[in-house]
Amino acid sequence: MRDVLFASVRLLDPASGLDLHGDLLVRDGLIADWGPSLGRPDDALVVAEQGAVLCPGLVDIRAALGEPGYEYRETIASAAQAAAAGGITTLAALPDTLPAIDDPALVRLLRARGDETGSLTILPYGAVTVGCRGEELAELGLLAEAGAIAFTDGGHTVGSARLMRLALSYAKGFGARIAQHPEEPSLAAGGAATESERATRLGLPGIPAAAEAIQVARDIRLTALTGGAVHFAHVSTAEALRLIRQAKEDGINVTCDTAPPYFDLNETAIGDFRTYAKLSPPLRKDADRQAVVAALADGTIDAIASDHQPRDADDKRQPFAQATPGGTGLTTLLSVTLAQVHSGTVSLGQAIGLLTAKPARLLGVRAGRIEKGQPADLCLFHPERIWQVESGKLPGKAQNTPFDGRALEGLVLGTWKAGRRVFG
Repeated sequence: MRDVLFASVRLLDPASGLDLHGDLLVRDGLIADWGPSLGRPDDALVVAEQGAVLCPGLVDIRAALGEPGYEYRETIASAAQAAAAGGITTLAALPDTLPAIDDPALVRLLRARGDETGSLTILPYGAVTVGCRGEELAELGLLAEAGAIAFTDGGHTVGSARLMRLALSYAKGFGARIAQHPEEPSLAAGGAATESERATRLGLPGIPAAAEAIQVARDIRLTALTGGAVHFAHVSTAEALRLIRQAKEDGINVTCDTAPPYFDLNETAIGDFRTYAKLSPPLRKDADRQAVVAALADGTIDAIASDHQPRDADDKRQPFAQATPGGTGLTTLLSVTLAQVHSGTVSLGQAIGLLTAKPARLLGVRAGRIEKGQPADLCLFHPERIWQVESGKLPGKAQNTPFDGRALEGLVLGTWKAGRRVFG
């Protein structure tokens, strides 16, 4: 494999505190050295982009891949293509597929299929319950032995308090975390948009913001009771964030993530029944969006996930109430996050940390950092270069983006997996 020299770029790695203008050398697929000036090794391929930033490959803590069972929406190969275009080299895949990832053989299969792409490490979540149906616990220990990095029922809430208590207790035995879709099922049932004056005016059944907080409050209490570890996915409301912040102060093992739509968009994005903006959880009032922004800045939120939910045209070409919720997020993950840097909410280092080192730490994997002797999983981007999101022209199969038509500042120039260029 030919040496690669990244020349005169900003090297940024929040995990180690690295932030300097200089060079980085990749040799035999591994990070060999970096410094202010490394010279020019013979036969090295030189990559030089003025104003570019070189950071670790992004670590996406939550994404649906469509495969197995929903290949008409997305495949592992198409998701890998979209992920590479977004600078993502490691991805945690949700288990609510068909069949659900409740069998150790499926965990091993997903890991192997990720390796086959050559561009993406797939870390499968195991299902908390059999079939993600919320009726009986899956074999958590066997799934962990097979390589499941945590447990969740994906977009389905573990609604039974008894099952959630058992899951937290069992997972504690082998140091695993339960990730919850925080939405009280009976309050959310049949809802299509966040409960508000706008939803009423459009005639849409509402989901109260309290549905998220009620689920969060219950599971914080169960986590304290069991001594387990809970992670709340795509948190979107001020009340839930207040509860999580307090739980952390109380020493309860609670973490959470959010996704770009919840700090960049609010309920007005649904416009006149724009189904691309129908998500789960739904887009919230602007006060909640502002609370998510504040939680990014103060560290309450532990990671930013793509929350990639691929849908095909037939899923979205329905009346709003009947359309399937979900939005793509792999290709736009970095760029939408950088909007918070440009607005001054977080520093560039904070933003990259929320996309690399912090999710890697939550997943317990050696990724999301620039480290000598480790595989060169890297993302090169220009923080100020502008591109426009166009549904139908995005990399990958799924095109259902809530950011369709949006001009974004921050462009991925190239992605490398184990020293091999896989995008750009």
